[in-house]
Formats: sequence, C-alpha cells, structure tokens
Amino acid sequence: MKTTSLMSLARRRGLIATAFALSAALMPAWAAEEAPDALIKRITNDTLDLIKADKSLRSGDLSKIIQLVDAKLMPHVNFRRMTALATGPAWRKATPEQQKRLQDEFKILLVRTYSGALSQVSDQVVVVKPLRAGQEDKNLVVNTEVRGKGDPIQLDYRLEKTPGEGAGWMIFDLNVLGVWLIENYRTQFTKEINAGGIDALIASLALRNKANAKPA
Repeated sequence: MKTTSLMSLARRRGLIATAFALSAALMPAWAAEEAPDALIKRITNDTLDLIKADKSLRSGDLSKIIQLVDAKLMPHVNFRRMTALATGPAWRKATPEQQKRLQDEFKILLVRTYSGALSQVSDQVVVVKPLRAGQEDKNLVVNTEVRGKGDPIQLDYRLEKTPGEGAGWMIFDLNVLGVWLIENYRTQFTKEINAGGIDALIASLALRNKANAKPA
C-alpha cells in the first residue's frame, strides 16, 4: 500500500514537472504571437499608468520620463533599421564603428523626442485604433491617439514582424504629432552628410544631444 502511494505521488510530481516544463516551453511562443496593436496598447498603457502614478513623472520631469521610455518602449524598437533608413545610402558606406556611433546618438535623440510628447500627459488615455486590413508584416502601421483635455495627440507606430522564433513585432518608425520621424530626419541627415560626410552627422547629433541635455 505504501509502495502504491509512493508510486502515485511520484507520478503526480512527474505530471506537475511536465506541466511546468511545457508551460515554460510554450511561453516564448505565446509572447511572440502578441498582435502588433495589442503590443502597442500594452506598452503605451503601461507607460501612461506609471506616469500617472508617479508625482515627478506627472509633473513633467523629463529626465525621469526619458528613463521610463528607455526601459518600457525602446526594447521594442529596431534601432539599427531605424537609423539605416534615416541615414539613407550613406549607411552602407559607413564603417561598423561609425554605424554604432550614429545609432547611439540617434537613439538618444529619439528617446528625447518621444519623451517630450509624453511629458504633456496628465489624465489622458491612449486609444488604439483598429488595424487597417491588407497591411504587410514588413510595413504595418498601428494608429493611436492620446486623448484627454484639448486636442488629441496623434502617436502612430510603424512595425515589422522580425524573423526568427520569439522575435515578435518591432517598431522602426514613429509618427509624433503628424510627422514620421524617419522621413523628417532623413531630410536633415542628407544635408549634413552632403556637407561634411558621416562623421559630420555624428558630430552634429552629439552636439545636439549635449545641448538638449542641459537644463532649461
């Protein structure tokens, strides 16, 4: 009887262990299946909820908002593709070191741009609009509005389904207040590159970021 009970207990423990193993194996697949509009809704609502719950964030503390955006949104951004698209043909001619420096400076600039939009948040809510039918996985747009007092703030995201298991959706362009960032910056970057090359663009971005970091 005791042997039977021990065998039964061992089976139950084995089933529990198997269930945990299966759930652990299935979790990355489940996460990868998150729809692009669901992803945007989750990360933007999480960000807004944290702003509303923190007095310094709610008062528009830009340095803390930048830290929040860097932690919440930026892991879902394909910076390499974003920087390459904004730089244009010159990206392919840049050395790996130049590409890294350019990507690093561009990231700082983007974080501050997005954070500046969020610094206006008080009691707003994010409304994610239904996805338009027929969009491709390589260029899919999720339209959102930040609604509250005054006019709604347009904040749209262009995403791509990245290859590889568990990669999921990644953002590679942002529309802040009606302006797509890549298109806007590509015009500026082309002028800088034509005037002084890729190093001149890197130096210009570094100078701009340094100036923006100074308290107003």
